Amino acid sequence: MIRGCRVARPKPWEVDDELWAVIEPLLPKVERRTRHPGRKRHPDRLVFQGILFVLHTGIAWEHLSQELGFGSGMTCWRRLAEWTGAEVWPRLHEALLAKIRGANAPDFSRAAVDGPHPGVKGGSKAGRSPVDRGRTGSKHHLITDATGIPLAATLTGGNRNDVTQLIPLRQAVPSVRGKRGRPRRRPDVLLADRSYDHDTYRRLVGDLGVKPLIARRGTEHGSGLGTQRWVVERAFAHLHWFRRLRIRWEMRDDIHEAFLTLGWALICRRRLAAVQRRHS
Repeated sequence: MIRGCRVARPKPWEVDDELWAVIEPLLPKVERRTRHPGRKRHPDRLVFQGILFVLHTGIAWEHLSQELGFGSGMTCWRRLAEWTGAEVWPRLHEALLAKIRGANAPDFSRAAVDGPHPGVKGGSKAGRSPVDRGRTGSKHHLITDATGIPLAATLTGGNRNDVTQLIPLRQAVPSVRGKRGRPRRRPDVLLADRSYDHDTYRRLVGDLGVKPLIARRGTEHGSGLGTQRWVVERAFAHLHWFRRLRIRWEMRDDIHEAFLTLGWALICRRRLAAVQRRHS
């Protein structure tokens, strides 16, 4: 062993062969024109790494240097918009969830929801936050399994009540394959804090076949739900570790939602790698 030698760690935006093997089949095939083909299309893998670079660092598109090899910022933005229109990111999330379920990782015995919000520069899904001195903001609403694996998320204005997203979050959970038999989509129990306390929504959640465990307003703290709900708080911490998601800079809702979906897909990828290391 040579003292003082350090093993170079891969950059978080570098795409390994295993992840690329999952992503590449999901990308739309573009046929190059035989007549007047124009400039050669930049490689998809490098462009995807440029998108990840922006997601991790929060750098503006126009500041993305071509010396990094990812192409220009406009090239990466256009490719992101193209892949978003082809619904690549939800399918990537579903593919990773299927791999996680194949490793017996997701726990559908219960799910947890929450909805903090970042600042926002603009966009239609924005509103004046009632808890942040009226500043314009957008909310990220997230639902996770019992271990904190992100299952679905929604984007709304900062003035939307959290409880209004309880049913959309439940309905946004994809069918998780990965095992023989029927795909799993419905958790057994849904945990939520006092901001979701509403009898109408309790009944709607029950009608979907899920048992609601929601803290009541006006009761003393110490219900014990926090010992199980902390996983969704941790998931938000992991999600907002991506600097592009801390403050919303995208005017277009679909571009910000693409970053949001890509962020929780990467969290699932890290969880899958941890499960594989544990089983190896």
